[in-house]
Amino acid sequence: MARCEDVHEYDVSLDGEGLVIGIVMSRFSPEIGEGLLSACTSELRRLGVDESDISLATVPGALEIPLTLQTMAQSGRFDALVALGAVIRGETYHFEIVANDSSRGLMEVQLDCGVPIANGILTCEDDDQALARMQQKGSDCAQVAVEMANLLHAFGERS
Repeated sequence: MARCEDVHEYDVSLDGEGLVIGIVMSRFSPEIGEGLLSACTSELRRLGVDESDISLATVPGALEIPLTLQTMAQSGRFDALVALGAVIRGETYHFEIVANDSSRGLMEVQLDCGVPIANGILTCEDDDQALARMQQKGSDCAQVAVEMANLLHAFGERS
């Protein structure tokens, strides 16, 4: 239902049937990455994305994720993409660089390529914090990817 008369409002759709989703996962914190991946793929399947329509690429760390996502986005094969990984604060400034630049890279790719990207790169103080957040974040990313893919498809369908 539209919020105002005569205003078209796009419906939120979490129907993943027929969508093709690409996932890029960092191998740097493997336990956290695998937890994010498990939650994400379980939720994608629950939303109706066929397992054969989910592709996974792994990369060494968070800074390698944007380039891989860009290549996937430029292929034209994917309706949406998901970035998964964890950047854990250490004793040096490296945390800020990796967290900020990986996030900036994801935003640039989705704006340049027009393919939505769900950001599931956790930025946490420690491993315990990341472990506590990984299930919810992985699931949230699946929902974001499906919703945004459907929204962008709806723009093309409305005349």
